[in-house]
Amino acid sequence: MTSILVVDDEMGIRELLNEILTDEGHTVYTAESAIQARTIREQMRPDLVLLDIWMPDTDGITLLKEWSNTGQLTMPVVMMSGHATIDTAVEATRIGALNFLEKPIALQKLLKTVSKALESSPKYVEPEQERAVQSSANPIVAPKQPPAELVSAPAEGEYISGIAKTYFNLPLREARDLFEKAYFEHQMQIMVGSMTKISEYTGLERTHLYRKLKALGIDTSRNKGES
Repeated sequence: MTSILVVDDEMGIRELLNEILTDEGHTVYTAESAIQARTIREQMRPDLVLLDIWMPDTDGITLLKEWSNTGQLTMPVVMMSGHATIDTAVEATRIGALNFLEKPIALQKLLKTVSKALESSPKYVEPEQERAVQSSANPIVAPKQPPAELVSAPAEGEYISGIAKTYFNLPLREARDLFEKAYFEHQMQIMVGSMTKISEYTGLERTHLYRKLKALGIDTSRNKGES
């Protein structure tokens, strides 16, 4: 299992990336400052770092340069920013950053960048290799099958347990994204686009909710019911 350190002073960004990357099967650590990032980097030795450029105490470029000068840049680092210039991105790459993500971060861009960055990590193990090692250490034992009379046949029609059959033909992440998009679009419709009501109903903090809707490609500019 791979570990990723997310360094960003915005709580909403940390929570969103934590949720997405955890769902992808990664172990995620978060830091809101360079001070916390230094400690976690020493203790956890992450496989990848997602590092924000603009932070209040020590900016990401300075921290990246510090790791590079002290020989601690032993893991791939991807910089993040919503206000960085081309010169800043070039400087980060020159120091040792592997890639750059522009905020707001698109979901597919994030997952693709993380996947490529992890492939360059010295500690990274291909999923197939990891499964092979686990299989050799833990032989697979076929689960006991229930009696035939207890196994119910799939329901007829276009749905299984209330879920459209087409969802079952998709990868888990894509199926979940489609369901979440339909779910939030439905909530926006019945709550007349009120972010306050949707936030209260779903239990999501508003900043997190906005970023989730953005990642799902849902237009939040139609919030006619938001006062």
